Amino acid sequence: MKTIDPRKFEDQKRQSVAQLLFKCARLVNERAIERVNRESGPSPPLRASHTALFPHLTSEGVRGADLAKKLGVTKQAVSQLVAELEYWGVVEQVEDPKDGRAKLVRFTPKGEQGLLHGLSVLSALETELGDKIGKRRMQELHTALLALEGALLEED
Repeated sequence: MKTIDPRKFEDQKRQSVAQLLFKCARLVNERAIERVNRESGPSPPLRASHTALFPHLTSEGVRGADLAKKLGVTKQAVSQLVAELEYWGVVEQVEDPKDGRAKLVRFTPKGEQGLLHGLSVLSALETELGDKIGKRRMQELHTALLALEGALLEED
């Protein structure tokens, strides 16, 4: 089996906007998690599985099955993650007003405060990155990502 020249392989990966977006998102997430955990002290550590869940939670709540679908994991995996976050007081499960048999997952006030703290950490990271690559480039990136998000959501 013939393998691709490693330099050409890396060059091809870097030519993909989506691949770079995935990599940059992972790197920013890793830095943010490390910073939040350092600032939080000995409390339970934040993990990437938590930060993957947070963007999908709404103030009204989201069904576990819908979270599993959005994350591309099993309902059991989401259930375990929700149980852990519920134990820490970050999320709660409430009855779905449309279906009394179903539960909705949403942030608790403590979870909302934690998310706001996380967003402030992200803001600080964005400022630092803006200092490195230029504030104008960061603003252009933000504008482009908002447009990309809108285009992707139109397809749903």
